[in-house]
Amino acid sequence: MPVTAADIELAHALADAAGAVIRPYFRKEHGLEMKADHSPVTLADREAEAAMRRLIEAERSADGIHGEEYGIKEGRTGRQWVLDPIDGTRSFTAGRAIFGTLIALVEDGWPVLGIIDQPIQRERWVGVTGRGTTFNGVPAHARLCPELAGATIATTSPHLFAEGDVPHFMGLVAAVSGGNPRQGPVYGGDCYNYGLLASGHLDIVAESGLQLYDFAALVPVVEGAGGRMCDWNGDPLTASSAGHVLAIGDPARTDDVLEAIRAMPHAH
Repeated sequence: MPVTAADIELAHALADAAGAVIRPYFRKEHGLEMKADHSPVTLADREAEAAMRRLIEAERSADGIHGEEYGIKEGRTGRQWVLDPIDGTRSFTAGRAIFGTLIALVEDGWPVLGIIDQPIQRERWVGVTGRGTTFNGVPAHARLCPELAGATIATTSPHLFAEGDVPHFMGLVAAVSGGNPRQGPVYGGDCYNYGLLASGHLDIVAESGLQLYDFAALVPVVEGAGGRMCDWNGDPLTASSAGHVLAIGDPARTDDVLEAIRAMPHAH
């Protein structure tokens, strides 16, 4: 079923609820712990997701929920709300306002609505399949990129990549930089980079090892701004994707990016 005005209204309400929980913890005591996978989690992560889940249960009890902190609740509608309360917990705990809350509506495995919300700077990107992306209510547009050399590329950190993926990423960096060490990537940023790409400030974002809750919301935002989201083989991102994620602001550069990232032994 198409995304309705009520769906968009609920997504905004979820972002508002998460932001209200997160803001008081920012640069304050936030109860940092390490999860079993050695990734950080705070009270803000857990309480923000709990607040969003309560709203979904109240408004859409038949829909599924997939959240980073509290797992999967099966639904009956073929629709699933995919939540990452703080994408970029390391940035959050370091006092850097470049993390974000990610909210997606996924229908039969396909992301159809996405929000990237930066609650400290009060910046919000909203993407809906078939509509133009907005940034704080104003249309957002990815920028043209006439050639790969000189493009601005970002990633959170190659340290987060699976080991075999780093050479592929470095091959793409080499193609972008043309051997100029000062033309290196922008590091850090998590989901915030994809919002910046949708607003025309970055050309390429490449990540490896992402989960559905890390990328589902990004797809409608980037594509609604005129960009392209795909995996490292050029295939669309769905609930069954393996977590190799590319965002390309100018779709005309897609083949160039894929060629550069595959120049090493083939990406899986």
